[in-house]
Amino acid sequence: MYLLRRQTQNQPDDSSFGEAKVTELRAALGPLSGRRLKYCTDGCLRRYLEARNWNVDKAKKMLEETLKWRSTYKPEEIRWDEVAHEGETGKVSRANFHDRLGRPVLILRPGMQNTTSAEDNIKHFVYLLENGILNLSEGQEQMSWLIDFTGFAMSTNLSIKTARDIIHILQNHYPERLAIAFLYNPPRIFQAFWKAVKYFLDPKTAQKVKFVYPNNKESLELMKSLFDVDNLPSEFGGKATLKYDHEEFSRMMVDDDLKTAKYWGIGDEKPSFHPKGGLSGAEVAPEPVPVEPLAI
Repeated sequence: MYLLRRQTQNQPDDSSFGEAKVTELRAALGPLSGRRLKYCTDGCLRRYLEARNWNVDKAKKMLEETLKWRSTYKPEEIRWDEVAHEGETGKVSRANFHDRLGRPVLILRPGMQNTTSAEDNIKHFVYLLENGILNLSEGQEQMSWLIDFTGFAMSTNLSIKTARDIIHILQNHYPERLAIAFLYNPPRIFQAFWKAVKYFLDPKTAQKVKFVYPNNKESLELMKSLFDVDNLPSEFGGKATLKYDHEEFSRMMVDDDLKTAKYWGIGDEKPSFHPKGGLSGAEVAPEPVPVEPLAI
């Protein structure tokens, strides 16, 4: 069943096995402090172990690479004021509803692409990933994605290189965060783009991507099994209306920035939002894309 978290050949159906592996990985990492300690929760270690088929040495290497990336890119320090200009059209936003399993939902609308800077697009996406994680319920580690193709055109879509870089960050630094992604009624012209980016996805990750078509009953039932149609926007076959109010969303993000700062112990200064947005602080480019894709 797609609802069940995948089991690996090396993972018995025994919680004691996972706990032992988490303990082993924590010991292998050695003493942690500050933000590294805050980041490396038991749930975090479990996700990295799952991504590496419960191999402690490989999970340790993967996690150490993430800790190094976070120390330079500093995703927890990105504030809405720095990326607000990217979100003016609502091309990526956090929904005001959850799926049936209580997971937060990110809505992606590639037809609303409004900028050309790869670095800014990636930074905006990373910010919203961090925001989605901030809003996870206790004990919840994953989120769902809904992708609306209204207005989609290859001429305005993200480049394959930018999509590849986003996949790289997702798979290497946010393992097992994606539960499922529904691509609703993608046009035929999207197939060429999908064929190109699918190459960079681990097969198990690709299995989390579900194509949904209005005339395909089976795919619709799959979506409805995870979403209440009363909450689901009409763009995804539901009864609700999808409205993106940039100012309202910005206020919500600014409030969440305060929560982020408090969680990470960054300071208590109140973030601000200026409609024009603007970048601040040191800019760090994404890492090169690795050869081997990983599961998210």
